[in-house]
Amino acid sequence: MATKKAPQEAALEIQPLKQGRVKLRMMGTTPLYFNSMSSKAMRDLLIGGGKKTAAQRKEIKHNPEQEYRDSVYKKPFGETLLCFPAPGVKGAMATAALETDGITKTSVQRLIFLPQTHVQIWGKPQLKIDMVRSADMNKTPDMRTRAYLPRWCAEVDIAYVQPTLSAYSIVSLLTNAGSIVGIGDFRQEKGRGSFGTFQVLTEDSMGSFQAEWDELMLEGRDVQQEALDNPEYADDQTAELMAFMEEERMRRDITLVAAE
Repeated sequence: MATKKAPQEAALEIQPLKQGRVKLRMMGTTPLYFNSMSSKAMRDLLIGGGKKTAAQRKEIKHNPEQEYRDSVYKKPFGETLLCFPAPGVKGAMATAALETDGITKTSVQRLIFLPQTHVQIWGKPQLKIDMVRSADMNKTPDMRTRAYLPRWCAEVDIAYVQPTLSAYSIVSLLTNAGSIVGIGDFRQEKGRGSFGTFQVLTEDSMGSFQAEWDELMLEGRDVQQEALDNPEYADDQTAELMAFMEEERMRRDITLVAAE
């Protein structure tokens, strides 16, 4: 009696996912605060911050100029000196997905890639001092100095998985991120501030924004380096605080010389 042959299983055909790519322009609609962690803070985290000596406790608590320069992300080469971590832009898109129908935060994290590590930022930084609340239980007030860009723009290169996502969906998601999340400190996402928001454009859709874009393109590496070396103050409050700081420095120098 002939035995039946087992039916052969059909071979699986797995199609590789395709990748699309789009370059978009981010035009700031509100000013941008930089919020990079300073090198000193990173060193303290690495080896631990030691107790201050008696002499250190007598020093002025803040060095606004140094804190201003430490607050920015910098590139060693390229058209701009200032930049912003690409994961921060991707994170803004992932957060925007929470308020966007048809896509999830997890999908954004898996299906969208930003090839560059940092996004170039055009715009002239200014020194700005603000009163902030510390993260301790008592929300202790403190003063914080950061680089502040009244006008700014950026170009971002985004890769994405097709056909799950399309160029249109990437533009829509980044647009939502620009409106309800933003980038940098005091950003829209955090609730209290409304900074770091932006509009999304392409090279072919600049329209009335083209003139401002062209102006910002002149505020690249050289202008930014000069602004860090010789800071301008963002507002009258900052200028008054810096004038007070200079008076206090002079007073302490005179006291030190007299004591010697």
